[in-house]
Amino acid sequence: MLRHAILGVGGVGGLVGACLARSGAAVTLVVRPSALSSYSQQLRLESPFGSFSVPVELASTVPEVDVVWIAVKATQLNSALSSFPANPSVSAIVPLLNGIEHIAVLRAHYGSGCVIPATIAVESERVSPGHIVHRSPFARLNVWSRGRELLQETVAHLQKIGFNCRFVDDEPTLLWSKLVFLAPLALVSTVTGKTTGEMFANPDWWQQLQDCVREVCAVAQAEHATVDAEAVISTIRALPGNMRSSMQKDVAQRKQPELDGIAGPILRGGARHGIDVPVVRRLANEIAQMAQTSPLSNIG
Repeated sequence: MLRHAILGVGGVGGLVGACLARSGAAVTLVVRPSALSSYSQQLRLESPFGSFSVPVELASTVPEVDVVWIAVKATQLNSALSSFPANPSVSAIVPLLNGIEHIAVLRAHYGSGCVIPATIAVESERVSPGHIVHRSPFARLNVWSRGRELLQETVAHLQKIGFNCRFVDDEPTLLWSKLVFLAPLALVSTVTGKTTGEMFANPDWWQQLQDCVREVCAVAQAEHATVDAEAVISTIRALPGNMRSSMQKDVAQRKQPELDGIAGPILRGGARHGIDVPVVRRLANEIAQMAQTSPLSNIG
């Protein structure tokens, strides 16, 4: 089996790492040097897929492995790469970050050959170091099809555990298909402070969600992604009613939200293609004020 390293052991990275280790793969968690001595070598997961603890290795820099999964917040990417050597001895780098533009950053660092874009749709969070709670009844992993040969066995193991996985041929469609779903939920839930069910029940908030989806889909289509706004709206409406977005949680906990990573590609893409996105812009500016972060002057 392949050897895996997880860079960013939060909700997503911890979930993937725990499930890979559960399948029998060798998994190394890359943690801060200051946390290395106190971090548990057992990764604990509570999930609809089962609750268990699995042994893992620890390191402060990315070791020699086959696959590196990057699951840090978009706001933490540049600092996280300091623990990743410039010429890594790895076969694949699989980023699971929110957004679009991190792919170009990683390819600039490591070349285009080993970066395999992927997306994950899930609600999962780290409640303490090494303890992950997977809250949504699903975990949907999509991987660019150029990684099929290397990652097919790994993906099959994740599917056996409970993931819904598929390989996607078209890179813009792969990346934008998540953003057209994530961005409206993240932006509207953060501004309203409400769960999915509460947003669905309020006509004004539900209309904002739909308008936001249509704006993001218009930009995605201009960026050559194949997306359908009405299908996305139907998928969102079918979500469990108790879900909250990670951006919503970050702002509530006074953490820096991934505003540039999530809203930035939409606003910059809209500006490039002459597409007005007033709902996205208004929501992004409200969140910037809520989070007391810098104005989005570089976004549009």
